Amino acid sequence: MRLLLTSTAILLTCPVAAMAQEPATELEPIIVTGQARGYIAIDSVTATKTDTPLIDVPQSINVVTRAQLDDQGMHSLGDVLRYVPGATVGQGEGNRDQITLRGQNTTADFFLDGVRDDTQYFRGLYNLERVEVLRGPYALIFGRGGGGGIVNRVQKTPSAGGAFATGRLSANSFGAWDVSADVNAPISDRAAFRINAIYENLGNHRDHYDGERYAVNPYLAAELGGGWRAGLSWEYVNDDRVVDRGIPSLAGAPLTGYRDQFFGVPGINRTTLDAHIIKLRVDGDLADNIRASTTVLYGDYDKVYTNVFANGPATSQRGIIPLAAYTDPTTRQNLLVQSNLVWDVTTGWMTHKILFGLEYGDQQSANQRRNGVLSNPTFNLADPVFPTVTFPALSRDTVSNVGSVSAYVQDQIRLGDHFELVAGIRYDRFDITGVDLQPNPDRPFERADDKVSPRLGLIYKPRSNLSIYGSYSQSFLPRSGDQFLTLSVTQQNLEPEEFTNHEVGAKWAIRPDLNVTAAVFRLDRTNATTPDPLNPTVTINVGETRTEGVELAVTGRLRPGWQISGGYSWQDARLQGNDSVRLAQTPKQQFSLWNRYDVSRRLGFGLGVTHQASQFAAIRTAPSTTRLPAFTRVDAAVFYEVNDTVQLQLNIENLFDTTYFPDAHNNANISTGAPLNARLTLSTRF
Repeated sequence: MRLLLTSTAILLTCPVAAMAQEPATELEPIIVTGQARGYIAIDSVTATKTDTPLIDVPQSINVVTRAQLDDQGMHSLGDVLRYVPGATVGQGEGNRDQITLRGQNTTADFFLDGVRDDTQYFRGLYNLERVEVLRGPYALIFGRGGGGGIVNRVQKTPSAGGAFATGRLSANSFGAWDVSADVNAPISDRAAFRINAIYENLGNHRDHYDGERYAVNPYLAAELGGGWRAGLSWEYVNDDRVVDRGIPSLAGAPLTGYRDQFFGVPGINRTTLDAHIIKLRVDGDLADNIRASTTVLYGDYDKVYTNVFANGPATSQRGIIPLAAYTDPTTRQNLLVQSNLVWDVTTGWMTHKILFGLEYGDQQSANQRRNGVLSNPTFNLADPVFPTVTFPALSRDTVSNVGSVSAYVQDQIRLGDHFELVAGIRYDRFDITGVDLQPNPDRPFERADDKVSPRLGLIYKPRSNLSIYGSYSQSFLPRSGDQFLTLSVTQQNLEPEEFTNHEVGAKWAIRPDLNVTAAVFRLDRTNATTPDPLNPTVTINVGETRTEGVELAVTGRLRPGWQISGGYSWQDARLQGNDSVRLAQTPKQQFSLWNRYDVSRRLGFGLGVTHQASQFAAIRTAPSTTRLPAFTRVDAAVFYEVNDTVQLQLNIENLFDTTYFPDAHNNANISTGAPLNARLTLSTRF
């Protein structure tokens, strides 16, 4: 611990000395986060923690750029991931982002500029330059979790290259609307200030659904001299919306005919979030071939969600549905410090890019739960009357502290003109301590784990624009789950879950503006656990699981004026030794394709299609497990530039008004897809 804090202090104080050196003349974005051309991302700072072209990363990666986010009118991570094959969006009980990657469900494998962002909430897109979806367990780079992969949000950064301002006003046919702004202002030729802000009035097709979210993100960055840079960002998020856990099932399928019916209680089902996220980043050159960076992220989150929900299937099409309720407040403070040193060195005929890294994390959480008492614990579809509910007594009251210390080293080795090797290892010390305050008497809990995680990748490049790779990687997840709120007596004595990924793939830049990628993988999870399908609040052991699959992607320009982003995935996710047990929310096949075609300088059209095969809402352990049917949805768009500073955009979702069920939380909480709807957006830039 002392070594880590000392190293961090050294890296943070280095820029002070550097300020006395000659001033830098760089006028581009001060904090570099990666380059993109339209829908194509050129490189990534996240995948290896070094600025590396994506073609040289032995890993399956999808990047959704700002251009694509805007063209498709995306407003949430759920919108983004529905167009990323191999990623399945979860319902998240109507109060958080939740995803499944390669058969691994998570609420915590989210990152902001490569730093952990694991609190349960809905993340916005208003202040992002891109969204990166990295697949496979890579604890070397990201630490614990990330068994199937991670989602990284890359923040917009200030630029000293010139002032600009953009604004967007958007409204959809459900009555939802939002307004956002992005203003960049150079302070000098070496400093700039940027602020992004948004207000959203929420609405959709569901009865009784409403809410609002507003957020603001000022960001100050400066060249400090001598090749050193610093950036300080603060984001404030306030989110207040209805908690909607969808519809129940009937006979192993979603209950039909109740697409808009609300199964909570109006005025009770609500989630609120108040969050402050402060990020300090300092990076620069210690020598011509040595670069250092430190990122410090502090997050303070105060969240409450209260819900009444279907607690089982319907007895018949017009029958009875059991209900349950609880309220769950959580406060959390995260302090994360990440320091990296990148050393470029040549030894004989080999060149090395060596990464040394240290991480420190401290996460303090307090969580309570009160189960609801309903005036009528059922809902009658033939005579729908909402019950009253009270929350009289605590059923859970915990405080916990997670401390982690990590050290890692990675070497990217170029072996002549055609071969590259990526090899590294990471050590993690993970400690969780806490107290269950309810029921009395207090029950303290604790566990410490020391884990070593390797990563190995070999790349063969027969040409500079083509790479063929093989990789091996591991990750782990401690037994306290991905939110680390408590540990049962049984969990305290169990080893962490482990994830091992084998992957081969190819990446081909057909042209500088057109890329195709392919990957074949096998992901094994040992000591696996999952929510009990009969009682999702209880975790059960299931043994070892395996997900095998294929992922294909194409991105770029087919011809001048025609951009595409598409992909296909096939996944087989099951319990080892028992193929009848299938993993939850992992459809065997997914396909997506988005097109934008500009017929002139001012007029363009968009057309997209997504297809998802059927999937199980929970782990399939019995024939009665709910299965969501396959669906295909078509989206469209029209773009018109009124003049050089004003653009109108019309996005149409579900063009053919398909009935579909995109995601679920368990066998009895199933989301209904929105019907045909439209969103009109007015954008300006100065």
